[in-house]
Amino acid sequence: MNIEENQVVNSLRLEGVQYGVNGKQIITDATGSIPDGQITALIGPSGAGKTTLLKLCNGLISPTAGEIYIEGKLIGDLSPITLRRRVGIVLQSSPMVKGTVYDNLELPLRLQGKTLSDQQAAELVERVGLPAAVLTQDARELSGGQRQKVSIARTLVNNSKILLLDEITASLDPESLQEIEELIVGLNRAESVTVVWITHNLAQAARVGENFWVMADGVIRAAGTKEQIHASEDEEVQRFVKGVLS
Repeated sequence: MNIEENQVVNSLRLEGVQYGVNGKQIITDATGSIPDGQITALIGPSGAGKTTLLKLCNGLISPTAGEIYIEGKLIGDLSPITLRRRVGIVLQSSPMVKGTVYDNLELPLRLQGKTLSDQQAAELVERVGLPAAVLTQDARELSGGQRQKVSIARTLVNNSKILLLDEITASLDPESLQEIEELIVGLNRAESVTVVWITHNLAQAARVGENFWVMADGVIRAAGTKEQIHASEDEEVQRFVKGVLS
């Protein structure tokens, strides 16, 4: 059922979510809420299930148990098109299809039988700090930082109010990393975009995060502000964040 109108609606809410495949349990218990309009850093050791969790929240895969709510509505009650419009996802690999930057930006609209005007395309690349001239470039010849910006711009085509980011700066040089951080923080502050950001860079998590989820062994072990994370009595959480989220 949906959340009652007089209750606080979080952008994302998970209740007892589990996911397994080929006999292997990847998510064993994911329960928690993502605050609306904030940047939540999703952190934890490798193999914790973080990327799988983002894919579940974007509908790329379906949970084997539990419920996921998007802005108060069950994810299963939303059509794929509606879900993609509301929840965008940007992956570390930032894959580009064959063609120009414009072709890549238009892709989400083409899938809906729509087109992207030149003006809209120019505004999109400008929003992510790229010149309009990049629109005619071969997307596969862009630098890593440029590809990530185009990938973010492509996600913004649908004006998604929830943005899921999976290690999007992991392979970037320091200058490009800073540019991407400033871009995401700027979008969050200017447009109240809710962000869930997976990062193994705990210093980055401390810089950009207002809220934190700590995940280990397929379980959300702690959630909340820095102070709440530090107050957690979970030993795994304390080992992971000790001396970093300050």
